[in-house]
Amino acid sequence: MKITTRHFLRSACATMLALSCGVSIVAAQPVVVERGVMPPPRVEVIPAPPGPGYNWVPGHWAWRGRWVWIPGHHIRGVVPPIPAEVVEVVPARPGPEFYWVKGHYVWEGGRWAWHRGVWVR
Repeated sequence: MKITTRHFLRSACATMLALSCGVSIVAAQPVVVERGVMPPPRVEVIPAPPGPGYNWVPGHWAWRGRWVWIPGHHIRGVVPPIPAEVVEVVPARPGPEFYWVKGHYVWEGGRWAWHRGVWVR
């Protein structure tokens, strides 16, 4: 018997056994559990720039083991607007003690950097 035939028969037998026992295969639907959901943005009063060529980086939330507000500030140079939020596919929850921290943009190294969502304990 060839290996491919053996694997096919083994797979077919396992499927028949599962179906005869009433076991059904269901596509897993991700359950998103957010503890410590990202708070809404804060309202900031933008002060006058310290000089010509300065632009405002808006305040934003960043995950540092908890949500931390990064206050807005002026920098010298161009500040692009925060990009549109990335739509993430939430992977299966690794265990009941895990909760989802959604992805978000953070101003790092003179640009907006995407921090993908992650399951944490």
